[in-house]
Amino acid sequence: MKYKLIFVIVLVAGLFAARPAFAHCPLCTIGAGLAVTLGAWLGLNSIVIGILVGGFAIALGGWTAKLIKSKKIRHQDLLATLGVFLLTIIPIVPFAGGTNGSIYISLAGEYGSWLNRTYSVSHFLLGSLLGGLVMLAAPVLSSYLSQLRQGKRIAFQGVITTLSALLVMSLIFQLVI
Repeated sequence: MKYKLIFVIVLVAGLFAARPAFAHCPLCTIGAGLAVTLGAWLGLNSIVIGILVGGFAIALGGWTAKLIKSKKIRHQDLLATLGVFLLTIIPIVPFAGGTNGSIYISLAGEYGSWLNRTYSVSHFLLGSLLGGLVMLAAPVLSSYLSQLRQGKRIAFQGVITTLSALLVMSLIFQLVI
């Protein structure tokens, strides 16, 4: 318990000591990072932790991509975001300690072929991919909500939409699995 308290204090102190970066959605990044920390502390399911980490990794990737001033590679922001996502997720996998599930795919061929077999899937990795997709879809959802309201936005609508989408997806998987 003492180490968890020290971790939270260091995290909060780091947030106040950080220099401002004029990037895409720093509040979403901070919010997703805090949600991961809180979820792990509460002992949530590994797929839920994966959803939160995946959302955090995509937000961090988008934030980092905007820091690169020179644009010399085609789709550079996308590649940087994907790189940060992978460099965030892959090192965590051994420590995720999550469970594995199975997915049965029966599309064509005999059992054992690529399109007809049972695959073992890490709940953490599956959650990370889902969380990343939710984070990518959140700005589109926020824009759609603005269109429904005739162009009106509420304060921090992007942050509220993003964190709500991540939390709803997490809640669904926590209750189902």
